[in-house]
Amino acid sequence: MEEIVFSAGPYFIGIVFLIVFVVIIFTVIKGITQWQKNERSPRISVPVTVKTKRTDVRRHANHNDNLVSHSTSTSYYVTFEFESGDRSEFHISGSEYGQLAEGDSGILTFQGTRYLGFERRVGHQA
Repeated sequence: MEEIVFSAGPYFIGIVFLIVFVVIIFTVIKGITQWQKNERSPRISVPVTVKTKRTDVRRHANHNDNLVSHSTSTSYYVTFEFESGDRSEFHISGSEYGQLAEGDSGILTFQGTRYLGFERRVGHQA
């Protein structure tokens, strides 16, 4: 029985390596495809209202020479509502996130799924 377990070990490691490799390749291809789609999309500027803001904080542990250091990264997202009632969420920078408030009205400029900017209408809040 032990012979079977030990002889299957290299196959198991090979299968795990293959799965990880396929997932990495799939992720890269998906990213390139989305980038190309955004590049072919028109730049659109439309009136919107900021509906919601959210953050995604991820914690990371780095292991170096028996030392473990922890770090975090934060992604920022804003959901905009169009005059039609449709909504779209965009990933934005932290500095832009800090300048937006829920209820702000203005002009959103985007290209596909790529956020390009928001120009607030002064004195207009929903």
